[in-house]
Amino acid sequence: MIDKEISTLGQAVADVADGATVMIGGFGEAGSPIELIHALIDQGATDLTVVNNNAGSGEVGLAALLKAGRVAKLICSFPRTAGSSVFPDLYRSGRISLELVPQGSLAERIRAGGAGIPAFYTPTTVGTPLEEGKERRTFGGRDYVLEHGLTADFALIKCLRADRYGNLVYNKTARNFGPVMATAAATTIVQAADIVEAGELDPEAVVTPGIFVDRVVKVENPAHESELIARGETYP
Repeated sequence: MIDKEISTLGQAVADVADGATVMIGGFGEAGSPIELIHALIDQGATDLTVVNNNAGSGEVGLAALLKAGRVAKLICSFPRTAGSSVFPDLYRSGRISLELVPQGSLAERIRAGGAGIPAFYTPTTVGTPLEEGKERRTFGGRDYVLEHGLTADFALIKCLRADRYGNLVYNKTARNFGPVMATAAATTIVQAADIVEAGELDPEAVVTPGIFVDRVVKVENPAHESELIARGETYP
């Protein structure tokens, strides 16, 4: 077995290159790897394509990465949420491009990418602007649109506990996109509140097996997006 524990956040994201595609877990603040995102800002990679459920809130976490000008394209389901202020300004001024994907389709595109499935048909966007430029076919009297699987160079995800070999346990629904993103990325980087020895995790509770994880870094007492925003904090 390979020991995947990394000493620092900076070391964990050191090889993220300019132009990389990066999947970032989280559903709003639930499961958002804020410390890894901030480490990526410090690292300096730019011209990134980011895959996430939304566009961040306030000026921390993903929103801070956008504000720093590091993201060229965002693939997401909810670019405008109640606390989203950075993305709308960037989009209106033409400083970032957007690929809007319905939430279920986004999850399935990531799952398909991780499973080696290049594309699939779904009825979700039939007859909407999101169908434009895509192939349509009819099955059983119903129309479907072709969607392509998504893969990434890196995935940044957050879990509750991990062992040194990359087996992960999540905190309830904070798992959201983490498990499928771990399968769809060439390099999966995880921040965990606790890292234990092999055998200390209940095998029945492990959601992401270590085979899908490349690096684990310990972040005790991880930040919560809503608390940072309530305090008026920004990053950097």
